[in-house]
Amino acid sequence: MMISQKMADAINEQIKNEFYSGWLYTAMAYKFESMGLKVFAKWYYKQAGEEREHAEKFAKYLIDQGAEVMLTAIDKPKTNWKSAEEMTTAAVEHEKVVTTMIHKLVDLARSENDHATFNMLQWFVDEQVEEVASATELMDMVKLATAPGQLLMLEGRLYHMVEAK
Repeated sequence: MMISQKMADAINEQIKNEFYSGWLYTAMAYKFESMGLKVFAKWYYKQAGEEREHAEKFAKYLIDQGAEVMLTAIDKPKTNWKSAEEMTTAAVEHEKVVTTMIHKLVDLARSENDHATFNMLQWFVDEQVEEVASATELMDMVKLATAPGQLLMLEGRLYHMVEAK
């Protein structure tokens, strides 16, 4: 194995966390769909897919390093949000937590002088900047939609954001 067991264990934990993120965003997509906000649902389905891709990227890295991928159970995500604002705010907070997780992996790679893992993690550091920014942009737009029907109007703008992503 080309990386330490400690690093492999930490990356395996992050794989679980990435799959949880995908599960959380799938739950949000279902809730938006049930609210009649189909484009919001599409946004979160797309986010869920990206999170699964992140998990797979970590898993491929472990395999390439000769480490074992250890899949473990993921927690059940919340499903009983009361509003679009609550969900988008939760998504921003979740992305901030994930950012902290990635930074801890970077710190571990640095402490172990693990240059390969450090370099691989730089993609995730950059990705988290984008993830927090896009989640915050959506949350800010939702917070501005205070009158009835404005969320439906916002779907038009969100549609263009989804297609551009």
